[in-house]
Amino acid sequence: MPKLNFNIFSYSSLKSENSFWKELIGSSSEFSMESRIFHSISICFILLASVYAPYNLYAGLYVGSVSAVIIALFLLHQYYYSRFHGKKHSNLFFGLLGVFIFGINYFSNSGINGSTDLIWPVYLLLLFAISPYQQHFKWLVIYLVAFLLLHALEFYYPSLVQYPFSPGKGQFIDRITAFPMPVIGIYIIIRYIRRSYDKERKIVEEKTIAIEKSKEQITLHRNQLEQSNTKKNKLMSIISHDIRTPLLNIQSYLELLHNQDLNGEERIMVEENLLKSTNSTLEMLSNMLYWSKSQMEGAQVKLVSANLFSVLEGTLEMQAIQAGKKNISLRYDIPNDIIVRADVDMLQLVIRNLISNAIKFTADGGRISVNTSLESEQMCKITVSDNGRGIPKEMQENVFSIKSEATSGTNNEKGVGLGLALCREFIEKQGGRIGFESTEGVGSSFFVFVLS
Repeated sequence: MPKLNFNIFSYSSLKSENSFWKELIGSSSEFSMESRIFHSISICFILLASVYAPYNLYAGLYVGSVSAVIIALFLLHQYYYSRFHGKKHSNLFFGLLGVFIFGINYFSNSGINGSTDLIWPVYLLLLFAISPYQQHFKWLVIYLVAFLLLHALEFYYPSLVQYPFSPGKGQFIDRITAFPMPVIGIYIIIRYIRRSYDKERKIVEEKTIAIEKSKEQITLHRNQLEQSNTKKNKLMSIISHDIRTPLLNIQSYLELLHNQDLNGEERIMVEENLLKSTNSTLEMLSNMLYWSKSQMEGAQVKLVSANLFSVLEGTLEMQAIQAGKKNISLRYDIPNDIIVRADVDMLQLVIRNLISNAIKFTADGGRISVNTSLESEQMCKITVSDNGRGIPKEMQENVFSIKSEATSGTNNEKGVGLGLALCREFIEKQGGRIGFESTEGVGSSFFVFVLS
């Protein structure tokens, strides 16, 4: 076929030829690799024999011609029953046929000076490729013994060897015509072994990737389960202790007011404690409800452009009243021209929690300040600072985590440890971030960054 015609083959033609070859040798789902190699070898040897048999006959190599026909017929018979009837090819006959045929051809075709020794090792390689591993050593021994016997017979009885080719040109033609057989055999075997190796390697890689993904999924599910258990335990702790205790205190105060005759000063003190406990419990309930809702339903964020001072003014005034009850000064500096893009309700809850925490952990007579600044065209920074007792270093790592432990304030104010975790969740859902700096005994500063 001219080279030009080969170059213009379409991809569909190549694919069709590949499918035709697979049809001849059988699919990997139906046949083992050994069987498919045998089918390939059989087809190639039958085609070669169709050339070698008439050529040897023409060249006067009658033994070589008959040998080619015998091998071709044997392989045709084995191929037909293996490929179309599912009967296993005979390794025994294939191996013994090689010993017999090549033994005869060795003496009829120039012995050690002929081409038989060139083909002999490749035939053994083909036998290894189509036979089970446990038979390899036996065939190796058989072929080595046969090889040594043939060469020993030639050495002691050189008259047994026939020389159909004259030295020089005849011997050259013999070698050239014999060379394609071992080359094609080696090509087929190496091709199948390499393809099988590549296929197995790909399967192993895919399994490894699948195992890694499975491990990642297991780890993810385990982490999710641990987080879920942590949240469940936290919620049960809140319900069983942190909410129940202040409610019992409120109940005690109410019973005291109802059952005891108190003078004016005692009544005022009980009422103040009752109000403080009620406010603390209400704050805890509000945080718990917000957090529970965000976990069950997912917080719905509604970002709008709003004036920051207008958004926080009411919150700051309410917190200033709470701070005044501990004689804490709350000062804020928020320019009237700052516009932020945020969820108004979420931002108010965050700032309310941060100021409430500052009040809780700042002693009577302390100071709290709320300042704002534009960090860039896209980000506004809100800072809540206090000169309270600060956060111990060992507790700072889990400040924004649900794993954080609830601590009491300077006047024994109670909390549930959800406020800062809720702050981080709500700020991050708005595209912002939150951080802090704290020195134990000096105070804390919490930074909230929101879109502007």
